Amino acid sequence: MQYAYLTDAGKVREVNEDSVVIVKNQTNEILMCVADGMGGHKDGEVASSIVVSLIGNRFKEISSIGNKEDAINWLQSIVSEANVEIFKYVQENPESKGMGTTLVLAVLTPSFLLFGNIGDSSGYVMKNNKLHKITVDHSLVNLLVSTGELTPEEAKDHPRKNVLMRALGSSAEVEMDIFNVELGVDGIMLCSDGLTSLLSNEQIEKV
Repeated sequence: MQYAYLTDAGKVREVNEDSVVIVKNQTNEILMCVADGMGGHKDGEVASSIVVSLIGNRFKEISSIGNKEDAINWLQSIVSEANVEIFKYVQENPESKGMGTTLVLAVLTPSFLLFGNIGDSSGYVMKNNKLHKITVDHSLVNLLVSTGELTPEEAKDHPRKNVLMRALGSSAEVEMDIFNVELGVDGIMLCSDGLTSLLSNEQIEKV
């Protein structure tokens, strides 16, 4: 198995607010996380770093994440803890009020593959040379598309396409969507909307 990550601030912002980690625990189960921070100069960077560091470090410490049910419970619990840590940071640093972060992650073991997300960072698998999106964005435009008020084409250039319905740090309680994926995929890709807002699935697929 090969794995890697790449992150770039791009051509618009001076600060890169994305954080990423790929780690193994004591039984070589793998956790991958991408978080896209928000909330003003450097605050988004702090929020994404808090979440990715906490989840990555805790995963490395455990011998195994257990069976699928254990893994789902662990993920929901650790995400709630990360959310609390963001709130603690804001209490100690009031100037950071309003900061938060998206999160997308995947856990791969010999027995199962799970994805989880909060916000509009995305999780994909490659299978038979085709890219398949697993996660569902928690964004205003995606909600409007699901209710038929917008078409997917209209959503791409909607003026409020960056409005999130769910993010870590936005409320005292947060729940992550979990997706169970069949094993046997050719690849896993996690990314922030910095990629998906600029490239189509077909363009990403070719790369």
